[in-house]
Amino acid sequence: MLDVTPFGAGFTLKRPTEAGRLLHMTIPMPRPLRVFDHVEDQYKIWGLVRYVIPAISEDKKTPCFEVGVAFVGKRPPASYEEDPARRYEIAGSVTEVGISIEEAGNVQPAQTSNQRTHTRHNIPVGMSLEVFNEKGEVAHTESTVTENISRKGATVYSTFDVPVGRFIRLTSSDYNLTVHGVVRSHSKGTSGMPRIHVEFVDREWPVD
Repeated sequence: MLDVTPFGAGFTLKRPTEAGRLLHMTIPMPRPLRVFDHVEDQYKIWGLVRYVIPAISEDKKTPCFEVGVAFVGKRPPASYEEDPARRYEIAGSVTEVGISIEEAGNVQPAQTSNQRTHTRHNIPVGMSLEVFNEKGEVAHTESTVTENISRKGATVYSTFDVPVGRFIRLTSSDYNLTVHGVVRSHSKGTSGMPRIHVEFVDREWPVD
């Protein structure tokens, strides 16, 4: 833990996550800061990720992320059970057990160029694509290229059937840059080649 209040906390993780995801935490929380379970040894609470910042690990090799969360209560919404990759946002009110939340609007990474907030550039960037499994370990690696890329995301050709919501890592030797992203959707190019639409979660790509 980096810091903690009755309403949220900051800490570091070795696995990527993204703003809007829910995380379940078990904390040796000081009892004066708790809003429930005052007699339990451990404080179990759900938190809404508010920010993710790349950090430097002690060995300077292992990926590390500084994460900030807002506490939202003892139990997740029912919709979380249907889709753990679902994202949420603060609804603007504070309840007795945490901050109230609501489902965030779905991102559509395959939008037209007129609908996108950030311009996609048709730049073929050579990438090493690494796919994480459910344990946060690198399960598959392949060399690929982008169809297009923006500061916030990219369309990448891939032979892997990466589930929507799964995190990946992209590394470019030309840019000397590594970025973590989350798969938002799949599609096929005009030649029929499969591709994935990725939103970056820990940094922007320097294309402008």
